[in-house]
Amino acid sequence: MSPDQSPDQSSPHQHPDFFARHADLLDQAAARTADRGYWTPYPEAPSTSAYGAEAPAAGEAAFRDLLDRPFPLDGHPTTGTVPASEVSPYGFPLGISYPHLAPGAAVATAKSAAPAWRSASPDVRAGVAAEILARLNAASFEIAHAVQHTTGQPFVMAFQAGGPHAQDRGLEAVAYAWEAQRRHPATARWSKPRRRGGPLIMDKTYTPVGRGVSVLIACNTFPTWNGYPGFFASLVTGNPVVVKPHRRAVLPLAITVRIAREVLAEAGFDPDVVLLAASRPEERTAPALATHPDVRIVDFTGSSEFGDWLEDNARQAVVHTEKAGLNTVVVDSTDDYAGLLRNLAFSLSLYSGQMCTTPQNILVPRDGFATDQGPRTADEFAADLGSALDDLLADPARATATLGAIVNGGVLARLEEAAALGRTAHPSRTVTHPDHPDAVVRTPLVARLDAEADEKTYTSEWFGPVSFVIATDDTAHSLRVLHDTVRRHGALTACVYTTGEDALAAARATALEAGVHLSENLTADVFPNQSAAFSDFHGTSANPAANATLTDPAFVTGRFAVLQSRRHAPAEEHKEHSDVR
Repeated sequence: MSPDQSPDQSSPHQHPDFFARHADLLDQAAARTADRGYWTPYPEAPSTSAYGAEAPAAGEAAFRDLLDRPFPLDGHPTTGTVPASEVSPYGFPLGISYPHLAPGAAVATAKSAAPAWRSASPDVRAGVAAEILARLNAASFEIAHAVQHTTGQPFVMAFQAGGPHAQDRGLEAVAYAWEAQRRHPATARWSKPRRRGGPLIMDKTYTPVGRGVSVLIACNTFPTWNGYPGFFASLVTGNPVVVKPHRRAVLPLAITVRIAREVLAEAGFDPDVVLLAASRPEERTAPALATHPDVRIVDFTGSSEFGDWLEDNARQAVVHTEKAGLNTVVVDSTDDYAGLLRNLAFSLSLYSGQMCTTPQNILVPRDGFATDQGPRTADEFAADLGSALDDLLADPARATATLGAIVNGGVLARLEEAAALGRTAHPSRTVTHPDHPDAVVRTPLVARLDAEADEKTYTSEWFGPVSFVIATDDTAHSLRVLHDTVRRHGALTACVYTTGEDALAAARATALEAGVHLSENLTADVFPNQSAAFSDFHGTSANPAANATLTDPAFVTGRFAVLQSRRHAPAEEHKEHSDVR
């Protein structure tokens, strides 16, 4: 495989050849999307052996240097200033202001920057994207602090999910987008035999062309992990990207935009191919961006309400949404009850349940299910799950390293509302963070509900540290509840615990019918709310929780069209064929 020419044809050696630099990486990434095994080029542990002895201190210093001043985005267009408004969930204001770019100006600027980027080959664009990812990886400690102090994630999780795991997802999108554009040849000779005379001969070209301006509308809790797939899929398919961060989590994506613009400029492209569209506190700019007539692609992660609105109203664009759902666990039986409890307790506690994949509804036969420790009723199971939570979160330092901090007041309000239901089996409690005493930290609440009597309660999403142990008549009833709630309300994850092959087969069939991914008998160090790039699909587009899957071919193919040109082959070609005949 040889690198394509630089987009600046007049001086091909002026700019670095990022494709040549990363060709092997791109080949490996494309191969890994097919075999689905474990693979990552970005070390997930925040260790000095992987990133260098100076990296942790340098990353924290870089983060601290951004506080209490305007964010440095050299040359970025602006229509004013977004005043500092981000506040760390750990208890202090970031004090960072950003350039303001009104929706109309953002789209117009991106559109004007698009032609050269659109004209570059898929190889060139993939090489630039891979270089952006390499530099994001080098900045993983800086990004980790930015993610921690905008989302409330504990530091190690912020490093992994906000850094290497997000970069994995970005590279996965690059690989899919790059491969999809190479499906067809750049040129072809078409020759059609005729009964009389020589054949009809034509020369044809096939060019992947981006749809147009892409808008990324990011979320508060996982701005990079959820944002990078759409960002890189649009970029590699030839589209400029306007990044609209959540107003409480601007910094991680501002750093991303800064790095992307630096690489684009070094590669000889207009850096305005990537723009930051931070909004002022009183503004609601996402609807205006998403419905702008020149916007052709929208990526969104967030509430079902706004996701549904985008799907209904941004009709001029291809819209990819990841929304909310009722993640469900069906408990039928287990031969490792302690492992089941540990796994679920950690899943409910990780980042205080503020994940789109956290289990909410745990369906248990009310009269009991078999375990290696004897039968357990729904009430006994709820009590045992509470004890497992207490064991996991007994030490404040360990607890806060798992729980992180509550990201916003809406999560805290839902927790208080759940406590007011009067059905609490295990109450939430306050934990004092040993390093950040002003952080709001809460342990999970577990409530005991009934499948028939409390349907209105558990068919609403309770994003945050709230889960329900729901009594059903039996496992068949549990599977019907799983099917019906996922079909109506959506889910990103489902789990089953069973020792019976018939029950397992029924659970698999139910998950396929409902359109949700299924985890089976997780009792070790893999959890329902984890998703591994290059192996696990995130979302299915088969139920209301998402209309897209991160990442698969469908996630990238709608971002470009293959346009052809054709002409008759030169006359001498026809003559040569006639002479042969």
